[in-house]
Amino acid sequence: MIRSMTGYGIAEQTYNAKKVTVEVKTLNSKQLDLQVKLPNELRFAELDFRNRIGAKLQRGKVDVVITITDTDLSQTYHIDQDIVKAYKEQIETISVALNVAPADDMASILFRMPGIFNVPVENYDEAFVAKVAETLDQALDIVDGFRIQEGNTLKYEKSRHEVIKQRITKNLSELTTSGQYDENRFEQELIYYLEKLDITEEKVRLRQHCNYFNESCDDDQAGKKLGFIAQEMGREINTLGSKANEVNIQKIVVKMKDELEKIKEQVCNIL
Repeated sequence: MIRSMTGYGIAEQTYNAKKVTVEVKTLNSKQLDLQVKLPNELRFAELDFRNRIGAKLQRGKVDVVITITDTDLSQTYHIDQDIVKAYKEQIETISVALNVAPADDMASILFRMPGIFNVPVENYDEAFVAKVAETLDQALDIVDGFRIQEGNTLKYEKSRHEVIKQRITKNLSELTTSGQYDENRFEQELIYYLEKLDITEEKVRLRQHCNYFNESCDDDQAGKKLGFIAQEMGREINTLGSKANEVNIQKIVVKMKDELEKIKEQVCNIL
């Protein structure tokens, strides 16, 4: 089965008031180029995680980000009132000694002082690490499915080239009385049509637009920008459809157009 080296997957699970998120991105590379970002408290399990990733993905530039967040902050983060009180007393003492009026908004000053938040040191047990590994496996499965889908597209392109070649050969044979034709001329014509119908540039630009769209989602008041990017995505998808000349690729184009319409509807509601 043909697999592309390009893929993306994200998986999440909640366990003991902790949300585990694993995001995996893969691109082309001659070998396995693996980067793993994870909390320091999970460093002891990094080798096992790397082995899982390598066994599943094998090749490509792979970026994996594992994050752990608390679902109930009230149970994990506390303000140390004694430290806040000590800061307040020192500020007041200094204000009197220097004959400086205390700030009107004392709270805003106190809550910027270091050391007032008690952040517990996490110790993850074997059960929790197993849950992280399980979430990682889920993300890797999603990436693998993405790679298979991309690989099928590559396969369609290969078959598309063969169909074009057969079509040109058939047409030439029908147009000549002897069924013979200049093979050099045939190769030149074939190269011309394959270049004319090549969709590599459109795919690259569409991927760039998609990446830019994702990056722009974090911007303030990004609605108008996202709308412009969606328009550019639509242009590339339309060009892919007009140049595809292969039924399976055209089916994918129809699905992309459907998803893009959903995106445009959502973008209309963004400031």
